[in-house]
Amino acid sequence: MTDGVQRRAPKAAKTSSVFKKVVMAVSGIILVLYLIAHMIGNLKAFSGAEEFNHYSEWLRTIGNPALPGATTLWIIRIVLLVSVLAHMWAAVSLWRQAKRARPQGYVKKKAVAQTYAARTMRWGGVIIAAFVVWHLLDLTFGTVNSEGDGAPYDRLVASFSNPVSTAFYAVAVILVGMHLRHGIWSATQTLGQSNRRRELTVNYTATAIATVLTLGFLLVPFSVLFGLID
Repeated sequence: MTDGVQRRAPKAAKTSSVFKKVVMAVSGIILVLYLIAHMIGNLKAFSGAEEFNHYSEWLRTIGNPALPGATTLWIIRIVLLVSVLAHMWAAVSLWRQAKRARPQGYVKKKAVAQTYAARTMRWGGVIIAAFVVWHLLDLTFGTVNSEGDGAPYDRLVASFSNPVSTAFYAVAVILVGMHLRHGIWSATQTLGQSNRRRELTVNYTATAIATVLTLGFLLVPFSVLFGLID
């Protein structure tokens, strides 16, 4: 009886681990899709204040008149919040599970096959979470923005005209890019879309997506900082 329980325990742990990895992969995909849409929206700043403010207003009225007010926007926010919480839960849970399975680390770590992004995923995630809170207070709610209740375009310019604010944004975005590169690769592994033959393609694809998103998000703040957008 004892042996049977011991044999089933690893199987149950493996099933739990796979479930958590799937949760992390699916929630990560949702967040990547959001980042792509968000980046495209940010680039509308190059069209000028009127176009950018119109886009910001459109976000609050998606689905009107079928759905009243900002209903659709709040649905999107709730989905994103659930995805973030699920992603963080899966990450922490998998880390703790791995820690319990291997209470003592290796005498010599093999870092050759482990990228910097992979080694810093947890701390990078904490920094990104802190940045998201600040970003919402700055550009969404205007609480820490000098323009306060001003138009979205005015808050954007006010925030990124500050070198310190832009530097903080840049560091966070680069960390997001590193997180994305490793996360996309991990997600394809978890969902069974990668194998030895596809590994090189998956690596290139993950790097390309992370690079495009990183550069896309950095383009607007540095354009504001150097006066290309005012």
